[in-house]
Amino acid sequence: MAIIDPIVNGLNSGWQHIDASQLQKNQQFEADVIIVGTGAGGGVAAEILTQAGLSVIMVEAGPLKSSSDFDMEERVAYPNLYQQAAAMKTADKGVSIFQGRAVGGSTTVNWTTSIRTPTETLAFWEQNKSAVGLTRESLDPWFEQMEQRLNIHQWNYEPNRNNAALKQGCINLGWDHTVIKRNVAGCWNTGYCGMGCPVNAKQSMLVTTIPAALDKGAQLVSRAKVVKIEHHNGQVFALKAQALDVNLRPTAIELLFKAKHYILSAGAIHTPTLLMRSQVPDPHKLLGKRTFLHPTLFSGGVFADAINAHSGAPQSIYSDEFLWKNGAEGELGYKLEVPPVHPVLIASKTLGYGISHAELMSQFNQLQVTIALVRDGYHPESQGGEVHLTSTGFALDYPLTDVFWRSARRAFASMAELQFSAGALKVLPISDGMPYLSSWKAAKESIAQMSLAPLRTVVASAHVMGGCPLGEDKKLAMVDSYGQSHYLENLSVMDGSIFPTSLGANPQLSIYGITARNATKLAERLAEKLTAGDKV
Repeated sequence: MAIIDPIVNGLNSGWQHIDASQLQKNQQFEADVIIVGTGAGGGVAAEILTQAGLSVIMVEAGPLKSSSDFDMEERVAYPNLYQQAAAMKTADKGVSIFQGRAVGGSTTVNWTTSIRTPTETLAFWEQNKSAVGLTRESLDPWFEQMEQRLNIHQWNYEPNRNNAALKQGCINLGWDHTVIKRNVAGCWNTGYCGMGCPVNAKQSMLVTTIPAALDKGAQLVSRAKVVKIEHHNGQVFALKAQALDVNLRPTAIELLFKAKHYILSAGAIHTPTLLMRSQVPDPHKLLGKRTFLHPTLFSGGVFADAINAHSGAPQSIYSDEFLWKNGAEGELGYKLEVPPVHPVLIASKTLGYGISHAELMSQFNQLQVTIALVRDGYHPESQGGEVHLTSTGFALDYPLTDVFWRSARRAFASMAELQFSAGALKVLPISDGMPYLSSWKAAKESIAQMSLAPLRTVVASAHVMGGCPLGEDKKLAMVDSYGQSHYLENLSVMDGSIFPTSLGANPQLSIYGITARNATKLAERLAEKLTAGDKV
């Protein structure tokens, strides 16, 4: 069966796309709105603003790839679609970070999990972070709008064996569990979402909002990295960018983007980095601080039957049994999910070498993996990390404090108990020095005494949030509750960097809904001024 590639068809129909790696001379671009980044925030904003009749240019540092390029090979997907070939880490190498770097951003490579912002999170923002108007009651209509737009609905098929073990363990133990909503249409249930959907079933920005914006006349410039915001007296007057070659290395070609309004949607590392490098006003030194990751721990369970965790919808069940157990500001809670288990991914996220590593990989098809995503940013001792500028780019310092390690120990115990309850023959907490554990009793005793430390214990994250927080109090926030800069009149931020804490949920739907709200208000304001003939 031939797979129709909407990107190829769109380009053939005359979409305005420039691959900056092919440019031979400097260029200048102008529009009503320039959007930096094409992920969950940038993609949603682009569609809404073009629908309002505004001219829009989307600028993306990554390449434009599509289903014709998605061959389900890890060795191809990671260097082509991820930041630093999926090998990005914190400064001390203690946490691995997965972020997309292509048109569509992380929505092109995520596992489709779509969860509304928890009520507890929004209440904490309102009470502690000066957020206004961000309640579930006010946001639910925007979540519903984006769920309809992106075909987000409960996954009504049997979970794959990896997710089924999580579900069965929760049922046996009487724990909370929920069927996940996924942004898919016509999903083939292959399990290769993390390498770009080869059949265009995933309703990412790549195949939904970005094509819609391009159909209405928006322009896309890919392989162009914005390096500086030119601003003066509270106004942005241009963005400077550098063209990148096909290997995403800088070339000598310089680009200049001018607009009436500018939106940063470069993500929770690159938006703060760009703002800091441009020396925008930051009197309370907030930029880059309080960056959150949902630092994630891994537990492997070996089962008698084939788990085949590489196959089927990657995530279809989660458990919030422990997420809010101690209240928002108490000991750190954690969400239980499973990841897909692909060879390179799991080989790089386990420990050991030689015989021990080979033994683990020999049980690849019987391996069930459960993960615990720790909810950071609420407890006084959980302040997240800090992005710093370096001579070559950026570095993220992310200290893993005692309150995190206490949570990690509880999480390892919860995961082991769940896996044994679901029928695991043995369980391996992914932390150096831990043996296979043959029973829940043995696991409970061993985990209580296990040594936990950076580099010794595998910690990873696919969720980066914060660093440019929202709120009405300038001592706490860089942008207001609608993403409008407190200091630059014609600049907005629409991505996960505006979250004052982590979410306690996978972030894509939060970004979709909040951006839809904020971009709609911005579009109304800009359209009114343009109609009146005023200077925006």
